[in-house]
Amino acid sequence: MIKWNKFSGTLLLLFLLTSGINAQVLTNPQGIIDYSNPKEYLVKKITISGNHHTDTSICKLLSGLNENEKILIPGERTSKAVQNLWKQGIFDDIKITATKIEGDNIWLDIHLSEHPRLSEAPMFSSNVKKSDVDDIRELLDLNRGDFVNNHVITRSKNAIEKYYIDKGFYNVEVKIKQIPDTTQNRYMTKLYIEVEKNKKVKINKIRIYGNGTLAGTTIKHKMKKTKERTYIDPFRDIEKLVFQSVKKVFKPDTISIIDNAKTFFENRLVIRLFKSAKFSEEDYNNDKIAIIDKYNEMGYRDAKLISDSVYKAGDRYLNIDIHINEGTRYYFRNIRWVGNTKYTSAQLDAILRIGKGDVYNMKVLESNLNFNQSGLDISSLYMDDGYLFFSATPVEVAVIGDSIDLEIRLVEGKQAYINKVSVRGNTKTNDHVIIREIRSKPGQLFNRSDIIRTTRELAQLKYFDPEKITPDIQPNPNDGTVDIEYVVEETSSDQLELSGGWGMGRIIGTLGVSFNNFSTRRFFKKDAWHPLPSGDGQKLSIRAQSNGSYYQAYNASFTEPWLGGKKPNAFSISGYYSVQTNGLTKTDEDRESIIISGVSVGLGRRLTWPDDYFTIYYEASFRNYQLTNYSYFSYTSGTSNNINATVTLSRNSIDAPIYPRSGSEFLFSLQMTPPYSLFSSKDYSTLEASEKYKWIEYHKWKFNTSWFVKLAGNLVLNTRTKFGFLGLYNKNIGIAPFERYYLGGDGLSGFALDGRELIGLRGYSNNSVTPKMDGSYIGGTIYNKYSLELRYPISLNPMATVFVLGFLEAGNTWSKFNNFDPFDVKRSAGLGVRIYLPMFGLLGLDWGYGFDEIPGDPGANKGQFHFSINQSID
Repeated sequence: MIKWNKFSGTLLLLFLLTSGINAQVLTNPQGIIDYSNPKEYLVKKITISGNHHTDTSICKLLSGLNENEKILIPGERTSKAVQNLWKQGIFDDIKITATKIEGDNIWLDIHLSEHPRLSEAPMFSSNVKKSDVDDIRELLDLNRGDFVNNHVITRSKNAIEKYYIDKGFYNVEVKIKQIPDTTQNRYMTKLYIEVEKNKKVKINKIRIYGNGTLAGTTIKHKMKKTKERTYIDPFRDIEKLVFQSVKKVFKPDTISIIDNAKTFFENRLVIRLFKSAKFSEEDYNNDKIAIIDKYNEMGYRDAKLISDSVYKAGDRYLNIDIHINEGTRYYFRNIRWVGNTKYTSAQLDAILRIGKGDVYNMKVLESNLNFNQSGLDISSLYMDDGYLFFSATPVEVAVIGDSIDLEIRLVEGKQAYINKVSVRGNTKTNDHVIIREIRSKPGQLFNRSDIIRTTRELAQLKYFDPEKITPDIQPNPNDGTVDIEYVVEETSSDQLELSGGWGMGRIIGTLGVSFNNFSTRRFFKKDAWHPLPSGDGQKLSIRAQSNGSYYQAYNASFTEPWLGGKKPNAFSISGYYSVQTNGLTKTDEDRESIIISGVSVGLGRRLTWPDDYFTIYYEASFRNYQLTNYSYFSYTSGTSNNINATVTLSRNSIDAPIYPRSGSEFLFSLQMTPPYSLFSSKDYSTLEASEKYKWIEYHKWKFNTSWFVKLAGNLVLNTRTKFGFLGLYNKNIGIAPFERYYLGGDGLSGFALDGRELIGLRGYSNNSVTPKMDGSYIGGTIYNKYSLELRYPISLNPMATVFVLGFLEAGNTWSKFNNFDPFDVKRSAGLGVRIYLPMFGLLGLDWGYGFDEIPGDPGANKGQFHFSINQSID
């Protein structure tokens, strides 16, 4: 308890008055309170007055004063009561008065004056755009019933100013007015916010001082978000450049001429296309760190910014001056390992890949010690062998001139064994579907690579948000074990295909559904139909395509990825039926038709060699073609049968299915029919076409590759190559009119009749880059295609993934292998966008320009728009 005297009582009163809090103990007719001589009173009653929104009992509780309790008045308890109520932020005036005094008894009243409450969401002046109003309201988070005080007003004003400053409006003016709400009562108020953005402020120039090693353009390039505005003034003082260059012509110093020219135009020619020149303090601070990081990577470990300043250059521009001290460039000298017993120093040196005389780069050192994205590192070496508690700490033990000696101190620890493996966050997918993809098993040694691989495998399922798959590693140092919990977040995986194409001079509509997480095991359980039983990772797909009476096609397929449930052996079965006619009824003699029906069965399994990214898939298929008066082939009526077997070897190491940043895809397949003619004594050179093709024979080869390389951040380069060849067994039969390649357009055109493969080539109309005979497309027997795409994501939200791309593409088809020339291709370039919606899959829109004319089809190249579904154009 503070001991009160005349001096301390006076200090309390002065503090309360200067802080804006009115805590006053009044006199009454029965006596006067002596402030110089505090007295102990028994509080008989406490009343609360002036409160309109706050409950009386809560106010008493907050004050800390109690009835029937003796306190010193004036004293610490009354002062503390005022402070307790004041810090709630809901009162603008507080008074404590003595309403009655009888001897040693006192009656107290706490009078409160409340801040008004907000009656509705803040209102804005008419010049504020609706989108800004919505963003600012969400930012302020002010709701009906919130107290409005000076702190709220100031905080809101600062938040709105920062909102506009981040958009480049550095001179924004914000005024917030309180307007009593007369429709409510005098204790309710409205907020009216006036915003005058004024002209947007951009960065005019960034001046770098003190740099000798890095050019100013290099430093500015490292500033990812802080950029100068576009300005072009290449001829200002150009006579100085000419004069200096002429002087150096007579000296063997051509490098200086180039440097002078670069420096000259650096300050006179700045073109900004993809980055704005707005100023953001947060981005600027991050960019300053990036500058020093760049110097550190080059060995300048002591580099620092001596000073920097941001100042106005007129009403619309800012200038930035940055002064740098580069310091000395350092090099690695001796590196010594301490604490290693598992591996020799020579083995560790080989993985560290840093030698004596290398530039001192802490980023490379840390990367090669821990989590190297492009190769093996020291941490991976140990953690893949169970050493979860391993650590490596580099310590500088000597700095001699520009050379540094390092001692890397290792703590190997004990090997950790996996205790428990669990999954959390799956609300639809059954546990066993996830667990069978997990490489980490209880009882095994901890292995970090298994965890990384498991994260990839779960992302490949497409049931979960790949950005939010998180392994939660919980080590137990006491018993040397570790628990691993994989945290996932479900996303929609079922898809609906609703599209239109063009074929036979008519629009062809497609309707399809794919249930990618189907469950036959729960088929007969009523509570599992939401709308279909799901959760077991099976795939059921149904698709229909039609343009009315001229063409209809139907197919259905089912895939079980883990046949038997113990091994990743994928079993699939599919069936299809299509009919194309000239639109006449079956009873009409002039009706033309081709009916195709078939079924296929496949079995695939994962391989462990050459590595476990490989899979092999076997498929047996039967197709039947029935032609009636059909005039588009070398025979008009008859039946053709296609029995074939396909083997496909593929490798897929991409890190994400929708927007890959790294990894590759490879596919090689061979499809073969029996060589019937080799076992027949028939003279095929004299047979009718209907007899010749009654049993179709061919061999078909395909080779596809796709590589993804992350260039910077999420900017990705994708290179693709595709090749296909359709061969024959018997020259007297020739190549069948079925199973051929049709190149050009979006890969969605019309319909996939006669087993043909539709291959997209942007910048050209559908099927236009395809061999013809007598004015009709006959399909190619060999083709190649090359694609180069530069991709950048706009949104990686799994519910709406969006990325843009620019592409270069080339390809061609030939009717005979003898005409094949891999460099005789039709070229194109263009731009595109991809949008992934879980319900519809990957949708694409591209614009391409074909550079090479198509003989006999002058409108086939030039500018072309293409629509694609699920990478059909690839």
